[in-house]
Amino acid sequence: MSTCTLHNGDPMPVLGLGTFRIKDVNELRPVVREAIHAGYRLIDSATVYRNEEALGTILQEVFEDPSFDVSRQDIFITSKLSPQHQGFEKCYQAVLDSLERFGLDYLDLYLIHWPGTAKKKLSDPVNRENRLGSYRALEKLYHEGKIKHIGVSNFTARHLEDLLEYCTIVPHVHQFELHPRLVQQDVLSLCAKHKIQVQAYSSLGEGNLLQDPDIVIPDSSLSRAQVLLRWAIQHGWAVIPKSSSPDRVAANADVFSFELSKEVMAQLDELHTTRQQKFCWDPCDVY
Repeated sequence: MSTCTLHNGDPMPVLGLGTFRIKDVNELRPVVREAIHAGYRLIDSATVYRNEEALGTILQEVFEDPSFDVSRQDIFITSKLSPQHQGFEKCYQAVLDSLERFGLDYLDLYLIHWPGTAKKKLSDPVNRENRLGSYRALEKLYHEGKIKHIGVSNFTARHLEDLLEYCTIVPHVHQFELHPRLVQQDVLSLCAKHKIQVQAYSSLGEGNLLQDPDIVIPDSSLSRAQVLLRWAIQHGWAVIPKSSSPDRVAANADVFSFELSKEVMAQLDELHTTRQQKFCWDPCDVY
């Protein structure tokens, strides 16, 4: 599996397994096991996914199974802060709670999942106060070794610029919705300027892009999912596709055996200019 290099020099797997909407341990187990067998080395979770404990159980089984030949150090584990736990004290405790649910001493990456606070109006200035406090907690946890890398998710360019003026550790990763129908160039440019690794989620447009006839399939042996993932990877972005099907998880892993031509990349790059589509949360109105 290919890796990208974070701004502190550490490697992060380019391809990861997303686990959104998969809570049950018996549903997760075959997916995670197949992913690791197929070469995935990054597992992405979040407090709001309610699967940290299940993932911790499954990963411990994997670490103890000699047929996998992987240890804790081989797997890059990500989780994210719930909007209800924004603010310094709540965020600090939330990370400790995540570690306990996973049964781990540290997480490889922890992100602020959303720039707002649960049950607060989008226009409330407390949103800014709380997310800056949360990030301060992540910096403390980073220095304590409980988190190896820190970052954000779903931040607009405005949110990110504000954070960069305040933080002492530049985010290692920014995870946000990114696919050929939604290219947030202002966010991408800011990440490039500050060497923040982009990690795309919803690369398949919540499944909608798998039916999009404008997604070019240059070879009949390839799937639309593989093309969409490869497009992001060739741009230098990491991806975390989710699937509850072990077969599709294995197929998604086969994105390093081919390369899209300049012509195909250019066609995909143009799609957002003709019809832009956002399939997930929109943080634009969060103060």
